[in-house]
Amino acid sequence: MNIEQIRDYCISKKAVTEEFPFDEKTLVFKVMGKMFALTGLERIPHEINLKCDPEKAIELREAYDGLIYGGYHMNKKHWNTVVIEQLPRDLIIEMIDHSYELVVSKLPKKLRETL
Repeated sequence: MNIEQIRDYCISKKAVTEEFPFDEKTLVFKVMGKMFALTGLERIPHEINLKCDPEKAIELREAYDGLIYGGYHMNKKHWNTVVIEQLPRDLIIEMIDHSYELVVSKLPKKLRETL
């Protein structure tokens, strides 16, 4: 996957917005105002930070050493950095979905019901 495909997939999800809250190079995807993915548009190789269950995060890092690692500038317990151009598309989609669902699951019930 490339960065455009990542963007298209993320914004196709319900209630997702995109913005640049940190600088003009860091694209952030939020669901109902809560961040679930971010990517540095100028980073090479292209990477995306995704929220992840802590146990699953460790499993992914071990299985894809060097391609998935503790979130760059993030809480490494809950975030992974993923090198998107070197991993299978299905795996990246699965990780984006997991991140989105984790964030949605933590939203107040009233907000979840609007989705």
